[in-house]
Amino acid sequence: MNDKRAVVLLSGGLDSATTLALARREGFQTATLTIDYGQRHRQELECARRVSQALGAWRHTVVTVDLRALGGSALTAGIDVPKDRALEEIGQGIPITYVPARNTILLGLALGFAETLQGFDIFIGANAVDYSGYPDCRLEFLTQFERLANLATKAAVEGQGVFRIHAPLLNKTKAEIIQHGMRLGVDYSLTLSCYDPDPEGRACGRCDSCRLRLKGFEQAGVKDPVTYQKLA
Repeated sequence: MNDKRAVVLLSGGLDSATTLALARREGFQTATLTIDYGQRHRQELECARRVSQALGAWRHTVVTVDLRALGGSALTAGIDVPKDRALEEIGQGIPITYVPARNTILLGLALGFAETLQGFDIFIGANAVDYSGYPDCRLEFLTQFERLANLATKAAVEGQGVFRIHAPLLNKTKAEIIQHGMRLGVDYSLTLSCYDPDPEGRACGRCDSCRLRLKGFEQAGVKDPVTYQKLA
């Protein structure tokens, strides 16, 4: 096995799939980590498995942490997912699809996984350009988490290595992400970005995530290969 090991947080969406492809291109032996946190869009868990396999990760792990017990989000509680918001609205303020402390929890689990695998690199598909305004997708948060990682782990404290948080998509538009991913061979038909898919796994086309995705494909000049309810 390649000693250059990394953990990639993989949701099954467009951004995390592209991030996995980038980590692979950089020569990392990638272990993908998917968190089943009780999200309503549970079809993404199967998408993550397929993406991990398609992009050659050597290990795919699913950890269950039921954030429905905390609630407070349209993704984990009985709250309607916002639909048909203007693109100008998205990113203004923090929407109800924000899951309290989600990326802190996800990165904490990825950190523990990386330490057990004796790897020091963690990749996350955070994006702060075409996104929904989540505070845990910002550079400031990721920088501080990296600092915490090197204070809170046995491996770092004993000098075995330095943990690094990689967010290669942070300052890219969705169109740039899609174009880059296609050059890397990402099959976006395997991904799901929708917050509220139907039982058949078809994207709604109306939630913030779908609207940002559709805008990205349009600006990239490429047809989105996934099936949408309103286009079915």
